[in-house]
Amino acid sequence: MALQLEQKQQIVAEVNEMAASALSAVVADYRGLTVSEMTDMRSKARDNGVYLRVVRNTLAKRAVEGTDYACLDEVFVGPSLLAFSQEDPGSAARLLKDCAKEYDALEVKALAIGGEMLSADQIDRVAKLPTLDEARAMLLAVMQAPVVKLARTLNEVPGKLVRTVAAVRDQKQAES
Repeated sequence: MALQLEQKQQIVAEVNEMAASALSAVVADYRGLTVSEMTDMRSKARDNGVYLRVVRNTLAKRAVEGTDYACLDEVFVGPSLLAFSQEDPGSAARLLKDCAKEYDALEVKALAIGGEMLSADQIDRVAKLPTLDEARAMLLAVMQAPVVKLARTLNEVPGKLVRTVAAVRDQKQAES
């Protein structure tokens, strides 16, 4: 069934809007996936804040024009599945990496972050990026470390004095 011009314009506008607000994008070849596998993958995508869409290549090329993901133009060959991370940069890469392990038919073509296209073998690096909460926790740990060490050091001075006095007391008790 052919899409009407209005439907095509609506798809391009929707994908363009998602691409403009996305933190990263992953393009994959979904040939060979069953309907239940695609449904499962879409469900996981919704849970992880990933926009997942199967789009015709010509429409995908138009949709990413003027965004950071225009560099993916040359990858739109054959059946393409677009995944845009909306919440953290690594979520789409994590989702498609996990799904590619689970479904042999899914093959990652390329990914992009900040206007730079990366090859499919870079998916591990992007998937390991921390989530926003993990990044905040790491930053807090780095900021808190000097204060904690100072508190331990200051606490050690009276502790050492107490241990010295206790040793002297034990020695005097042993002599008598």
